[in-house]
Amino acid sequence: MATLSDIGMAAAINILTAFAFFVAFAILRLQPVNDRVYFPKWYLKGLRASPLGGAFVSKFVNLDYRSYMRFLNWMPAALQMPEPELVDHAGLDSAVYLRIYLTGLKIFVPIALLGFSVMVPVNWTNTTLKKSNLVYSNLDQLSISNVPLGSNRFWTHLVMAYAFTFWTCYVLRKEYEIIATMRLHFLASEQRRPDQFTVLVRNVPPDPDETVSQLVEHFFLVNHPDHYLTHQVVYNANKLSNLVSEKKKVQNWLDYYQLKFSRNPSNRPLTKTGFLGLLGKRVDAIDHYTSEVERLSQEISSERDKITNNPKSIMPSAFVSFKTQWGAAVCAQTQQTRNPTLWRLIVAVAFFFLTFFFMIPIAFVQSLANIEGIERAAPFLKAIVEVKFIKSFIQGFLPGIALKLFLIFLPSILMMMSKFEGFTSISALERRSATRYYIFQFINVFLGSIITGNAFQQLVKFIHQSANDIPITIGVSIPMKATFFITYIMVDGWAGVAGEILRLKPLIMYHLKNTFLVKTEKDREEAMDPGNLGFNTGEPQIQLYFLLGLVYAVVSPILLPFIIVFFALAYVVYRHQIINVYNQEYESAAAFWPDVHGRIITALVVLQLLLMGLLSTKEAAQSTPLLITLPVLTISFHRFCKGRYEPAFEKNPLQV
Repeated sequence: MATLSDIGMAAAINILTAFAFFVAFAILRLQPVNDRVYFPKWYLKGLRASPLGGAFVSKFVNLDYRSYMRFLNWMPAALQMPEPELVDHAGLDSAVYLRIYLTGLKIFVPIALLGFSVMVPVNWTNTTLKKSNLVYSNLDQLSISNVPLGSNRFWTHLVMAYAFTFWTCYVLRKEYEIIATMRLHFLASEQRRPDQFTVLVRNVPPDPDETVSQLVEHFFLVNHPDHYLTHQVVYNANKLSNLVSEKKKVQNWLDYYQLKFSRNPSNRPLTKTGFLGLLGKRVDAIDHYTSEVERLSQEISSERDKITNNPKSIMPSAFVSFKTQWGAAVCAQTQQTRNPTLWRLIVAVAFFFLTFFFMIPIAFVQSLANIEGIERAAPFLKAIVEVKFIKSFIQGFLPGIALKLFLIFLPSILMMMSKFEGFTSISALERRSATRYYIFQFINVFLGSIITGNAFQQLVKFIHQSANDIPITIGVSIPMKATFFITYIMVDGWAGVAGEILRLKPLIMYHLKNTFLVKTEKDREEAMDPGNLGFNTGEPQIQLYFLLGLVYAVVSPILLPFIIVFFALAYVVYRHQIINVYNQEYESAAAFWPDVHGRIITALVVLQLLLMGLLSTKEAAQSTPLLITLPVLTISFHRFCKGRYEPAFEKNPLQV
């Protein structure tokens, strides 16, 4: 059981780690050679030029010592850009994504102030845990576990549950209203684009008398006669795509050798025709790659004609364009067939097994990520793990790291599942994957860590207790898991967020590419890896912090300051990244906000149900029934918001 000193050790490690990341970032971002790594968004917009000029040394190292004195000036700079300007610069998705962090601060700062002024004194001024034989730490004395059975103090927890719920709902409603208005304004102010008039139609049924093109044309002429404009069927052009990619590479080599020759006209560049230009006959490089470009151009033309003339290359899909956005919106929002085929049952079953079988390794790691588990598994390590520093490291740092490592490969698996279900757009794929990732986090990270961790720790106690006392022990033990989540928040939410701004992997990869692969300015631009928000993993991870903060706000308020630090730090870091680094692949006009709202509502309901379960084991018979109305009120509020605001996010308005 992690103690206050263990948490202090973990906090010190993570604060020092985060500070080291910030210092390293502050130094690296000032070096001219790293400019494309830390400011790629401005390069892609054509608003920033390479600083690699002047003396040889100054091309790589910033020699201005005064710039190092202001190494943290990126923080206030990240906060200076107004939100309307941020929307124009990075898009509405990015601006609204940042509002998730602001929503967290708006919710948890007042809750933390109220919790520490009311809840902590109520919990602390008891001696329940001291008189029990449970394994506990001094942090657990700040939780509801320290309140004696049948105490009138549970009325305080009931009142606070109502207060926290009403405040959270108030903030959510205000944010929903603001973001819905921002979305409508954004859609109304957008410049017209072809995709706004076009709809992708899939699963066109086969017809023995008509081709796919004829069938699509006849269908839309009959059903949308006033608005249908034209269509383009989809072809299976994988080979053509490969030829185009190959030509692009060859053209890049040609540009490189032409540039090289222009710098030294007296020396005609040569190359070898074999493997990677290392083997084979030595030939004139410009002539060789010119002939290769011509050859590939002919093959591409031939392959294009072959595809267009081969009926087997036509896919049962088409892009249908309309004369007006109104017509496209009507088509996109109406079902064109009575029997849509969705491959969702198989994916649902696969996700079920993935979710629940993943709990086995997590439970195993959690059982070993404490002193008792390690000593049972490896008795010869007992003398080492009992050393004070190592013990504090294991109890305060190892559980969070272990859990983080187990979640590395999950996002790729969930994205594959979403593709198998038939989602085509990147935004839809990421939103679907985010939903599954959140469910996975809820079951394995939240419930799994509570159930498996405490079941192992209290097993010996259960054996020596009567059956009637077991529910009470479970009810008391659940809040004790707050110490584990504190360590997880510090590892993932403090050091992890600070590590995001350092961009160590893109930094290394850029310099490797720049050294061995870059031949032209186009290559150098492609070597940049600006990345994106990663909504499919980032948003569910934020929702885990909402869940932890709301659930433990009443149960153990000591967790709230760690949550607030995460939201504040993440807001500054990701605002900087959105302004200077990330290049979002798509723009959905904040279509994801209903999912954000719904998951915070879920966290509220979990808080209420968990509190009902805890109070039922605390002999608080008078206060517990009053909690039953709270989930009803919360769900009613959600239904109100769903009916009032969600249509603006699910359906494209015919008039904005």
